[in-house]
Amino acid sequence: MSTSLHHRAIEHLGTRIVSGALPQGHVMLAEQLEDELKVSRSVVREAVRVLQSLGLVETIKRVGIRVLPASRWNPFDPLVIRWRLAGEGRGAQLRSLAELRSAVEPVAAELAAANAPQEIRKELLEVSLAMRDAGKAGNVAKFLQLDIHFHSLLLTGSGNEMFANLVGQVAETLTGRTVHGLMPDHPRDTALQWHVDVAEAIAAGDAAGAREASSRIMRETISEMEASWRDQPRTFIPLPNN
Repeated sequence: MSTSLHHRAIEHLGTRIVSGALPQGHVMLAEQLEDELKVSRSVVREAVRVLQSLGLVETIKRVGIRVLPASRWNPFDPLVIRWRLAGEGRGAQLRSLAELRSAVEPVAAELAAANAPQEIRKELLEVSLAMRDAGKAGNVAKFLQLDIHFHSLLLTGSGNEMFANLVGQVAETLTGRTVHGLMPDHPRDTALQWHVDVAEAIAAGDAAGAREASSRIMRETISEMEASWRDQPRTFIPLPNN
């Protein structure tokens, strides 16, 4: 099976579902998808399997492939996040991610100050200084790479495996903000310094200082982006029936 064909089929269907072009309840047939995408049945089958794992579709015997409501999607999957960031619901997705990060990252910084191995503390400080240099130089690609690495180290350094499993989601958030022009070429000096402050506090074992510096970063992030979601509705997921 061609990996590129498989990827193209997933991207084509996933983006159309998340954007609403294929609305909730829409039914597709495998034969129609073969013709539309010009791919084999095995490629369609594998693409549908991936979309099922994300909660985007379900297959119904003798009916077809039915699009599921947004309440069934896996909001933590990096693919779903990427597709939502590319569509009209970008503001709402950014808000959800910013609020999630605000709840998690300051606590992760506090835990990292108490628990992180010495090599992570050292690497965090090195990365934060490199981030400051890349930001001041306006090197957007390098800054993004370092920014993702910094926050990944922060989450994994907490010693909490559930926090560590948010690395992919944070990476998609930072990438999406950059790709869609929501990150400045030259980040504010204060924001750059706050990343250094987080790393220095973690290196020194200052849990309260690490948490406060991380909170400052997230408050600044929300302040910068809140205009993009001001009029976006919130999503309320129904509780499952007992």
